[in-house]
Amino acid sequence: MPPHCQLVMGPAGVGKSTYCQAMQEHAANERHHVHVANLDPAAEHFGYNVAFDIRDLISLEDVMEEMELGPNGGLLYCMEYLLENLEWLKDQFENYADDEYLIIDCPGQVELYSHVPVMRTLVELLQSWGLKICGCYLIDATYAADPTKFISGSLLSLSAMIQLELPHLNVLTKCDLVDEDELNRVLDFESASMLLDSTFHARGKASDKIMKSSRADDMNHDEDDVYDENDDYDINKVKNQKNIKNTEGEEENERETGGRLSKLTFAITSLLDDFTMVSFVPLNLKDEASVNLVLHAAENLTQYGEDREPNEKDYNDE
Repeated sequence: MPPHCQLVMGPAGVGKSTYCQAMQEHAANERHHVHVANLDPAAEHFGYNVAFDIRDLISLEDVMEEMELGPNGGLLYCMEYLLENLEWLKDQFENYADDEYLIIDCPGQVELYSHVPVMRTLVELLQSWGLKICGCYLIDATYAADPTKFISGSLLSLSAMIQLELPHLNVLTKCDLVDEDELNRVLDFESASMLLDSTFHARGKASDKIMKSSRADDMNHDEDDVYDENDDYDINKVKNQKNIKNTEGEEENERETGGRLSKLTFAITSLLDDFTMVSFVPLNLKDEASVNLVLHAAENLTQYGEDREPNEKDYNDE
């Protein structure tokens, strides 16, 4: 049974299967074999070589059809069914030697890593079998363009860290799709509170600029200049007046919302700041050095390879 295992987690669409494929291919280029298993009963396609697949035991499609459940309920049923058939899972692990490394592609349903104890139970069972496990939680780097989404993703990651109690690595995927300077700006903030304050401050400036521009345009029009049926219809004037009203309404709504939810917002950011555990490693799949950094960071969390002898080149054979 392989003693080293990496659980790849994260919301749907963040690129878990793509991450697994990239890690497997990168390891193969380094002559380091990595096995990838699928524990997501809702998965359809993946580009990596599958070591074993939960769909050989149970699939979401079959459960939804036979049990008449929705996607969320069906996924929970599948994972609970897995816990009831642990002999199947144990047999899969026993096919690998002690010095092999396994990456597990996990389902993305948020409930599994928050208030439903399925994944926590699974982790405890794997540890009882002697596996050294680390968690790797993926968040889409495009969230960094909207700090409120980034803070939401950080909360999801913190929830998984607390629930599973594993050595943990948080990874920002799809970094090749975002502006590097903007991403570094977000990551350089020392706390979630500072990031949110900066965001609201920037939005306030932008809102003030829009309002000033709209009001200046409005003042350029003659106050007595009203629509007359004999005049040509000036669509630009009408649009300008509508824009002013919309901007004023949005500004008032934002003030009211911010007032009502300010205490909740403060509590959320304070929670992240108090734990001070959530940090992220950027991953750019087009950069071999970035992929290598993330792979070895995850391996170090489980002390993988520390007992191996270094490979030494024999120059006498040349």
